Amino acid sequence: MTYMVLVLMVSFVLGLVAVASNPSPYFAALGLVVSAGVGCGLLVGFGSSFLSLVLFLIYLGGMMVVFAYTAALAAEPYPESWGDWSVLVYVVGYFCILFWMGASFVSDWSWGGWMGGEESMEMGMVRGDFSGVAMLYSWGGGMLILGGWMLLLTLFVVLELTRGVSWGALRTV
Repeated sequence: MTYMVLVLMVSFVLGLVAVASNPSPYFAALGLVVSAGVGCGLLVGFGSSFLSLVLFLIYLGGMMVVFAYTAALAAEPYPESWGDWSVLVYVVGYFCILFWMGASFVSDWSWGGWMGGEESMEMGMVRGDFSGVAMLYSWGGGMLILGGWMLLLTLFVVLELTRGVSWGALRTV
């Protein structure tokens, strides 16, 4: 379990570096999807399975709309990928910053425990996020339906804005 969480944490940091270092929306969106998936895997590893599922569905649904909008407005025929020198300089710079931050905080990490407050109580099998399921269906059901409807409406608006090459003022820029 420890090795799985370690691999997920390293993958999460690599995905975040991929998002931060790439100016192209195509590759940055791929890094963002990887980071969201790995972050939800981390939440599952720490016991929050329902929160992980809700975050994965809602966050990636919203990111699909944002990615469709930015990809439609990007005017680059050949975007910069992770192998280009300009992107590689950013990647190396971000890894140097991460190494420096990790080295400066390693002494503070070693004294704290790795167990959260819920695991140290007498009934460690009862998780706090399971009560969120009942609250979501009792009070938050209408907001879930409204949020899904807004995402669908936004997707149709983005598709209508980017429908044709010669349609609208946004594509002539």
